[in-house]
Amino acid sequence: MERMTGAQSLVRALEQAGAEVVFGIPGGAILPAYDPLMDAKTLRHILVRHEQGAGHAAEGYAQATGRVGVCMATSGPGATNLVTPIADAYMDSVPLVAITGQVPSSSIGTDAFQEADICGITLPITKHNYLVQDAADIPRTIAEAFHIASTGRPGPVLVDVPKDVLQAATTYDWPETLDLPGYKFAGKPHGKQVSQAARLMVEAKRPVLYVGGGVLKSRAAAELRVLAELTGIPVVTTLMARGAFPDSHPQHLGMPGMHGTVAAVMALQKADLIVCLGARFDDRVTGKLSTFAPGAAVVHADIDPAEIGKNRAADVPIVGDAREVIADLVVAVQAETQRPDLGAWWAELDALRSKYPLGYTEPADGSLAPQHVVQRLGEICGPEAVYVSGVGQHQMWASQFISYEHPYTWLNSGGLGTMGYAVPAAMGAKVGRPDALVVAIDGDGCFQMTNQELVTCAVEGIPIKVAVINNGSLGMVRQWQNLFYESRYSNTDLKYVPDFVKLADAYGCVGLRCESAADVDATIEKMLGVDDVPCVVDFRVGQDAQVWPMVPAGTSNSEVQYARDVRPDFSEGSEG
Repeated sequence: MERMTGAQSLVRALEQAGAEVVFGIPGGAILPAYDPLMDAKTLRHILVRHEQGAGHAAEGYAQATGRVGVCMATSGPGATNLVTPIADAYMDSVPLVAITGQVPSSSIGTDAFQEADICGITLPITKHNYLVQDAADIPRTIAEAFHIASTGRPGPVLVDVPKDVLQAATTYDWPETLDLPGYKFAGKPHGKQVSQAARLMVEAKRPVLYVGGGVLKSRAAAELRVLAELTGIPVVTTLMARGAFPDSHPQHLGMPGMHGTVAAVMALQKADLIVCLGARFDDRVTGKLSTFAPGAAVVHADIDPAEIGKNRAADVPIVGDAREVIADLVVAVQAETQRPDLGAWWAELDALRSKYPLGYTEPADGSLAPQHVVQRLGEICGPEAVYVSGVGQHQMWASQFISYEHPYTWLNSGGLGTMGYAVPAAMGAKVGRPDALVVAIDGDGCFQMTNQELVTCAVEGIPIKVAVINNGSLGMVRQWQNLFYESRYSNTDLKYVPDFVKLADAYGCVGLRCESAADVDATIEKMLGVDDVPCVVDFRVGQDAQVWPMVPAGTSNSEVQYARDVRPDFSEGSEG
């Protein structure tokens, strides 16, 4: 066995685990690992400008490629700056390995310079974490970390390595097998439960396929389409599942939830059967939980048994990988002699779709409508592009007004709702898929949190596009103040927004500005013509645009508002 330092062993192990790129920043405790990084054969390091950027970039890389994203930081503040992206990855089930330096073993617990108990801090937001105490354990720990992060329900794993462990002499021994007796995850679902689910599906009069991000995690989009077309059941895709089922498909009702389509929200509310595939009955989908889908039986399939029954009791619980579950459901439905009779159900849903389509009103003051900008971005950049959003109004408009035809073309921070996600995540996505057009749709509030990573993109040759929907305010919070706080706009007006065109230029990027609807298409085309450096477009839009439909927080989905003071009529037998 070859002799080397712990740091050399770490780099070798990352390469053997299949890592292609590490996003990080050096510092004292992790510094020993940065020396052998210079000699790495297959591992690229990208020097970010903030550790949060490293974590989100690793997430974007993972979400765009399906591979494990890797980020690296030093001890203390370097590690704590990774907490937000680690929590983000935990909420959205993103496979991530975060490697942090730690103060020397003899100093742990002494409040040494740049010491923080990052394992303790991240215990609630990691799938697993390690404090490595012996350099000989590094290869096995990295192998286990990648395995745990990427299997079962994916998630983040943290590996904390004290400085003396990195400096110690050791032998490199990559494990041929992994011995993790306490780590088990479901694969093949139970046949009896699948058969029960299939029977309910063919007997239901008002069924809905409620599709979550787990379908994307298990690479099951093709199987989902087969099941949907076999049964004719309407499909709704959550914020984390956009692209799992084509928006253009006639069976797709759109996104459910707080800002979902009226048809999707009410299909769930009026269903007699909900087949939940890789979703978790999140509060943003269910609204007031006690009033959600009162007449529906529930089939809940998830790889994580902890999700089943957590929020809504399941009549048929199925623990298994979504791809296996859906494939088995196809076979089980084919074995049934009947098919669901959904004519009346589709007539009702089509009436809702027709009467309450997604749309927007042009601003009365003649300002640029943000929805128009987002819609044209989607139409001009096309369905093959990868769209990455920040969090807020622009996120909801991007989920509503861009047509997602393919899986892994929509990346966003769903569960944690992290402002500042878009720019670094787009950077990571572009690194993972260099041939794809990657477009970040950001808000002016989000953009000011992590735009320093544009320097990283310029230096490293990562030509992302960034469309800033600039309304001079924290738009979603302002919308809530408008609706629920009598238009008392406390601290949501940003008052002064930097000149983003000058900022882009200062960062070594191309900056463009657009202020009128007449210039939107030409500006987007000009953006697409910039292919050697990052391009930032400052779209100056009106301040008063709001996201509709909306289910006010804490209320029943039956209280959905199509627009201000417009509530659809959902009385029994109504056609919308």
